[in-house]
Amino acid sequence: MRVDKVLLASVRRPLQRFLDEDKVEALMASIRKEGLREPIDLLEVDGQLWGFNGCHRVAAHERLGLRTIRARIRQATSRDLNLHLR
Repeated sequence: MRVDKVLLASVRRPLQRFLDEDKVEALMASIRKEGLREPIDLLEVDGQLWGFNGCHRVAAHERLGLRTIRARIRQATSRDLNLHLR
């Protein structure tokens, strides 16, 4: 596993999540002040990045106009990916 900055546009997010607007606003304020404290987790499968958590952190970055986000990237297989997609 590695931690790296990735382009938000390169992350596939197949599952729609409900966003708590208050949480997104609080994260935006925190990111403005201190930066992102906790990276999002991504799976890398065949060169593609897949995200299944961190929807509030991603939304905060997008609304702040940030193009990249820190992420913990774990190499995974297509079988691993399919388990997350169920």
